[in-house]
Amino acid sequence: MSSDVQTRRLSADTLSKNFEEVIPPYTEQEAVTEAGRCLFCYDAPCMRACPTHIDIPSFIKKIATSNKKGSARVILASNPLGLTCARVCPVEQLCEGACVLGAHHKPIAIGRLQRHATDWLAGSDESPFTAGKENGRKVAVIGTGPAGLSCAITLRQLGYDVTCYEAKPKPGGLDTFGIVSFREPVAIALAEAAFAERAGVKFVLGTRVGKDVPLQKLLDDFDAVFVGAGLGQVPSLGIEGEDLPQVLDALEFIERTKVDPLDSIPIGRRVAVIGAGNTAIDAATASKRLGAEEVSIVYRRSRAEMPAYAFEYDFAKMDGVIFRWLTAPVRVLGEGGKVTGLECVRMQLGEPGPDGRAKPVAIEGSTFTLPVDMVIKAVGQEGSFGWLKELGLESRGGRFVVGPDGATSHPKVWSAGDCAGEGGAEATVVAVVEAGKRAAYGIDARLGGPAARTRGTSDARILGAPIPLRASSASPAYVPQGVHR
Repeated sequence: MSSDVQTRRLSADTLSKNFEEVIPPYTEQEAVTEAGRCLFCYDAPCMRACPTHIDIPSFIKKIATSNKKGSARVILASNPLGLTCARVCPVEQLCEGACVLGAHHKPIAIGRLQRHATDWLAGSDESPFTAGKENGRKVAVIGTGPAGLSCAITLRQLGYDVTCYEAKPKPGGLDTFGIVSFREPVAIALAEAAFAERAGVKFVLGTRVGKDVPLQKLLDDFDAVFVGAGLGQVPSLGIEGEDLPQVLDALEFIERTKVDPLDSIPIGRRVAVIGAGNTAIDAATASKRLGAEEVSIVYRRSRAEMPAYAFEYDFAKMDGVIFRWLTAPVRVLGEGGKVTGLECVRMQLGEPGPDGRAKPVAIEGSTFTLPVDMVIKAVGQEGSFGWLKELGLESRGGRFVVGPDGATSHPKVWSAGDCAGEGGAEATVVAVVEAGKRAAYGIDARLGGPAARTRGTSDARILGAPIPLRASSASPAYVPQGVHR
């Protein structure tokens, strides 16, 4: 098979439509009608299911009276990244999955209602977060993804002088660069960073700590340092042919779809995506929407072990992605420096491994070749933390060991997110947002003295008013929509 990788497989107009958000926003009438179905439970199970514990009945009740500002205020009081979470949370497993109407009726569309309120906020001139009274303390935040931004906003509300250091040219981390546009547009992630900036959070962009600015300088200049650097790179497959130019890192591929003109991105006619997590789904559906004719997800285990959410799986199936279960890559085939195929072997599940999951075992004599001209690696993530070695932070499984408040083994360093104990398949954006908040309160408890320890969450300020801080989740279920052609 000859390799066929090219740009502009689809027209610019079709590409643009393919990367628009697949879930349509509610109209005002639709939102009010849906909000009217809510029972406004006193002891709402949806709130308990949300990692950030947003007062869901309260924000929905405000939508029912067309009070979007009040609704957004309730949401962001608990979840400073409520715009993102309205789009990417696995609501079927969290708030909507716990809705009392779900057993015999249709659960309330909590995610889409949250988006209705927070999208209004993004389109307004409101500055939702108010800085607390200056306390004379300074904190450096490394990374502006969900953990870093959540921590920075919370600290600013508590009166800290906060400076965020970000290696990328724009803030937002995963939300800006790692989630496909048809699930979350770049503008949404940047709006959340802009909210933080209006409250006085400072951003130093395009700057790598450890390279452009010494880590020791941050330790000397700031009272505390928060590390929310994520992981950010896909590990090597360790197979022959992996170094061919058409073998791509899924995260880098997704980032290109968010920052480059869509008609400038080369895509193969037949693409294989290795892995079956949410990033693999994003890479596969993005490939399909760029014009690839056949996209296969190659996974060495079965569907039951697939890390991706069920709604992500349904989404990919609707876009025509093929799932090749119990299949493992052996080597990438190539001719003239171009990918021509992926040699695979069929697997069967054996005895459980140390992690409790059935260990895949190769079936002798079952090798076959999958004709492809592009391979995308999406087999998890790993970090490169050489710049932190001087701190001697305790780590386990490639992530920092942290306490309940995000404290590390270094007295001036806190951490949360994928690079810390919250990493792994369970690290939803909303859980990471909550971890960033906890770290902010951990820093405050260490630096602020006894008063800070008893203050709890009651002093958080949003839209100018002090309100109790709880927490968040939410996101819409997939609305069926095929690839635009």
